[in-house]
Amino acid sequence: MRKIHETIIEKLLLFSAVVAVLVVALITYFIFADGFPVMQKYGIAHFITGSDWHPLDKQFGLLPMIAGSFLVTLGALIIGVPLSVGCAIFLAEIAPKQVTRIIRPAIELLAGIPSVVYGFYGLVILVPLIRELFGGRGFSILGGSVVLAIMILPTVVNISEDAIRAVPKEYKEGSLALGATHWQTIKKVIVPSARSGILTAIVLGMGRAIGETMAVIMVVGNVATLPESILDPIRTLTGNIAIEMGYAAGEHAQALFATGIVLFVIIMILNFMVTLVPKRIGE
Repeated sequence: MRKIHETIIEKLLLFSAVVAVLVVALITYFIFADGFPVMQKYGIAHFITGSDWHPLDKQFGLLPMIAGSFLVTLGALIIGVPLSVGCAIFLAEIAPKQVTRIIRPAIELLAGIPSVVYGFYGLVILVPLIRELFGGRGFSILGGSVVLAIMILPTVVNISEDAIRAVPKEYKEGSLALGATHWQTIKKVIVPSARSGILTAIVLGMGRAIGETMAVIMVVGNVATLPESILDPIRTLTGNIAIEMGYAAGEHAQALFATGIVLFVIIMILNFMVTLVPKRIGE
């Protein structure tokens, strides 16, 4: 009877894996089947390097959206990664258990807040604040970066904390036995040993940020032009699809699917980067 149960469980797991692969394959086929023909017609270089997005005039340059996506993601990483890794180190190595029991659920709660709530917070609080402090419209790369930095906190903090806690205790004990202080041990032993997990957390945070749509739409201004400063409005790849898909038709709709292809490739590259990160602690 036990072998029968194990066989059934194995078949269910196999079925789940096959379904997952089929779903990914169908999504990939759907995106490429609708988007690749228009890329072939106008040329891939036209989409990747073109700086003008005027679908009615058959101009489908995605460079402003690509630049906008990378710039707002880079800003989110610059703001969010130091905070996230610092918080992970604090929770894993410094904070008392009573404090950890309060802070960790609060951070995990951030992952459950709908993205539209983050966007509404940015629209009501951040945009007016940026407008008052720095001038301009307030809808900018800076506003989007701050919102995304908050949104990637749970991902980077949780994975980084797990990586730090996975470092063998012998490493820490040996460092302290040799006369190193706690801070020296954290800096020279624990963090370097956990770097593979921390790098994985950062890459996954990049994927989370570059794929965000609703919160970004509400704070970046959605202007399809190349920005000149962090206070300029931008439009992201995901925002471009969400804003225009409702009324697009013909080659315009196909161009939006082509936008999805570009975004799909970027996400696949990020996922591939995760697999390149060494898995063994301290490798």
